[in-house]
Amino acid sequence: MPLMGHSLLISIATYNEAGNIEQLLLDIRRCVPDAHILVVDDNSPDHTGDIVDRMGRSDSHIKIVHRPGKQGIGTAMLRSFEFGMVNGYQQVLTMDADFSHNPADILNILAGMKNYDVMIGSRYVKGGSIKNWPWTRYLISYAVNVLVRNLFKLPIRDTSGGFRCYKIGILKMAGLELMQSTGYSFLEELIHRCHSTGARIGETPITFENRKVGASKVSGQEAWRSLTLLIKLGIAFRWRGLPPPAPPKKIYNPTLSDSKLNKRHSA
Repeated sequence: MPLMGHSLLISIATYNEAGNIEQLLLDIRRCVPDAHILVVDDNSPDHTGDIVDRMGRSDSHIKIVHRPGKQGIGTAMLRSFEFGMVNGYQQVLTMDADFSHNPADILNILAGMKNYDVMIGSRYVKGGSIKNWPWTRYLISYAVNVLVRNLFKLPIRDTSGGFRCYKIGILKMAGLELMQSTGYSFLEELIHRCHSTGARIGETPITFENRKVGASKVSGQEAWRSLTLLIKLGIAFRWRGLPPPAPPKKIYNPTLSDSKLNKRHSA
């Protein structure tokens, strides 16, 4: 049964976030009490999924999809988008599980959705900032954003940030079934695909704060693989005349059934 009447789904991908997830969910519930939250957990060894299960038993707004192992941030986001489509949500907001994205900023992102199809919580617009990053990480992140903006001709300052809200209608037209990225290049490829549909994309400043609990999931190997794929896709787009990722009126049909997506804690 579709979860009609609930317009916003907040998506969080987790792997070993037991030290953060409970307080994060409580903070989100306080900030946006009408929203539903979907956690996509990759069988975290620290039992993050068990914590969400427990909270979901007493709060029908908290839902979880358990996956058998680590499958990447991109596939976790696809799972949440499919959940949103199948269950009748109008918007999906994605954010990190480690408090690098402040739940208090959700309201500013949602306010922008009145005028835009995609809103980005941006580190690189006026008023945005980053706390507690080493200068090397900041330099790499900034350089990747400049590269992606130029390769894909994107009028966006923060192409790699994961604190975003999307209208479901745009996701349906973005060619999700054609996505090549599964790791951290997923965010850049996705925003390019949204832009190619003609989506109105806005940015609002946030302060991104490096995690205080737990360890980063980004390995050097994954970072290099993502960068290589982005360059490949960008070259295809700029110099080989790659067409838009999907015809503007093509509608994405979820491949996962409602029973598979929403097998626990249905409202």
